[in-house]
Amino acid sequence: MRRLITISIGILLFGTTIDPTMLAQEVGDSTRKIVSRAIPVYPELARKMNLEGSVKLLVTVAPSGTVKSVHTIGGNPVLVKAAEDSVSKFRWIPANQESSELVEMKFQRKQP
Repeated sequence: MRRLITISIGILLFGTTIDPTMLAQEVGDSTRKIVSRAIPVYPELARKMNLEGSVKLLVTVAPSGTVKSVHTIGGNPVLVKAAEDSVSKFRWIPANQESSELVEMKFQRKQP
């Protein structure tokens, strides 16, 4: 599953206006299936600093599948806003009740 996510994000990155030298991926054990993801915009400051790292987020997902709230568990402060903005656009499959999902976004310099 993680390999599929990595490949999908890699394909999406090359088709966007995001600096192709940077890569961000989302990983995590979800109890609900994600049906729509948003690629995080790598912060300019992080790009200039060649900064890599991950941000862990606890996402409360409404029964409709939309994001109700996002709480940062940990990560580099330079990367947190990009991760929060991206995960706020995610959509999960609808369910009978809200759920909490752990999402980890890894930002790393893509190797040439």
